[in-house]
Amino acid sequence: MEKWKCEVCGYIYDPETGDPDGNIPPSTPFEKLPEDWVCPVCGATKDQFEKVT
Repeated sequence: MEKWKCEVCGYIYDPETGDPDGNIPPSTPFEKLPEDWVCPVCGATKDQFEKVT
């Protein structure tokens, strides 16, 4: 699964670990995150993330 980087603060969303603080279980791809999910570090919205290559 692909990792995604917050363009604001540099946080990396790793689907392998999910977002435990946001109640996102491991193995949740970025595309399946709720539309209202935000970066757990800075609060940036999903459209402020870019795919890490």
